[in-house]
Amino acid sequence: MKKFSLFLTLAVVAVSPLSGSGQQVPEQYVSEGLSNNLVLQEKKITLQKSLVSLKEAKSLFLPSTWIEGQYSLAQGGRSIDIPVGDLVNPVYKTLNQLTGTNSFPTIKNVSEQLLPNNFYDLRLKTTMPIINPDLKYNREIHQEQNQLQQNEIDIYKRELVKEIKIAYYNFLQSSEAILIYQNALQVVNQNLRVNQSLLANGKGLPAYVSRSESEVKQVESQLQNAINTKLNAKAYFNFLLNKPLTDSIIIAPAEGTQIDNDLFVNNQPDVKNREELSSWKIATNINDLTQRMNRSYKTPRLNAFVDLASQGYKFKVDKKSIFYLAGLQVQVPIFNGKRNLYKIEQTQLDAKAISLNKKETEQQLELSAFTSRNDAITAYNTYNASVKQQESARQYFKLIDRGFKEGVNSFIEYLDARNQLTNAQIQANINQFKVLIALADYERQTSSYSFK
Repeated sequence: MKKFSLFLTLAVVAVSPLSGSGQQVPEQYVSEGLSNNLVLQEKKITLQKSLVSLKEAKSLFLPSTWIEGQYSLAQGGRSIDIPVGDLVNPVYKTLNQLTGTNSFPTIKNVSEQLLPNNFYDLRLKTTMPIINPDLKYNREIHQEQNQLQQNEIDIYKRELVKEIKIAYYNFLQSSEAILIYQNALQVVNQNLRVNQSLLANGKGLPAYVSRSESEVKQVESQLQNAINTKLNAKAYFNFLLNKPLTDSIIIAPAEGTQIDNDLFVNNQPDVKNREELSSWKIATNINDLTQRMNRSYKTPRLNAFVDLASQGYKFKVDKKSIFYLAGLQVQVPIFNGKRNLYKIEQTQLDAKAISLNKKETEQQLELSAFTSRNDAITAYNTYNASVKQQESARQYFKLIDRGFKEGVNSFIEYLDARNQLTNAQIQANINQFKVLIALADYERQTSSYSFK
């Protein structure tokens, strides 16, 4: 019995979690997640498309040049009659009479079709905007949209950092739970062997052996559940990092699980760094630019154009076929059914909606941060209480163990004390990581994580 008592004491010490200890996610995992996560890569592609759209908007200020050609064959259709014979033949007849010759022949009237046959028109066309406020506002809107897309990436990055940390803490929690159940399994197996030995020597009861076997099966089941939970936690963590689901995970050195005192005194967490608020500001700027663009409909649009061209029949190119054409095009709006006024009214209503949504979002973010702060404080207090409960369960187990050896306490009391100790250790382990998970959520709600 002395050997068994010594084993129990060592087992109890071995399964005790470090009071106040915690883990920090290795920075390499956060960096891998920010670099390799598939969803984040998709969002970065969307940002690249936004940058290309901005370049496209800027290119609208430059001249546009292209080649335009046309070749036509025609037969029939409308024609124009030219009475050349009726006009010239009387004159020719008189000249022949005066000269006594037939030098001036009779000419027939001519009929020319209006559609050109075997005719080509080849032009090098260039146009360039001179006055067009739509292009300016379009470029500025694309710039704001680009910043909005960058904010969306930052929002997802912060959410990804939180998810990586929580997944890491869940993995560590399940890992420590496995150690607790493994050590508890050693205890119940040793207890089973002792009771079997006592029964064989005529000093034990069959009921004690049956209960010990039941305890072994129960702890084995709990251990297997913890192993499965660890495998799932590892798979999800590696999924976030876009790595093979079964890759091993580094366990960082333990550090103190402490809460910053600011959490207890800062009743109103700061959410001014949230990208969501910045996005609403950008949305307001986009709406303002859209209004200004709609109001500029009264401004005339002026474009310049130049054509370097050649026209002729049968693909002949000479000095007469080559020409250039240059000029200005102006467009002055007069009436379009008040469509522009309706667009202005729509953007004004959009501005009011954006303002209301911004206030609502700000209140929601403040509420989320406030709730997250309180959850972190609650988790911390619960963890401290569970540590004390664990210590009490350890002391209680020692007393019951001593009493069981001396025959003062029953076997049922001994098993109950052992279960209380295991449950207290598991609960302390869970609450320890609940604190870290709550702090990760609070870090997300206040956007306090710094991207290097």
